Amino acid sequence: MTQKQKIMICMGSSCFARGNEDNLRLIEDYIEEHQLGDCIELSGRCCAKQCAEGPNISIDGVLYNGVSKEKLLKLLDEKFLS
Repeated sequence: MTQKQKIMICMGSSCFARGNEDNLRLIEDYIEEHQLGDCIELSGRCCAKQCAEGPNISIDGVLYNGVSKEKLLKLLDEKFLS
């Protein structure tokens, strides 16, 4: 069995208010739409301690800052569909 790739979304109030509430829904829909539930582990964290750079999301330990919907979709396509 291969190890699941990990997406961790910052759930801190700053990141959540700046877009991660919508990003969370987008990731959940993306996983379902592309049937990636068996290969992606989605989790949240309290705060990435980079509030000014948010919204923050990490994929396989790489932190991405200022993640807009467009940037997130591009990242997901690059990481999981290429």
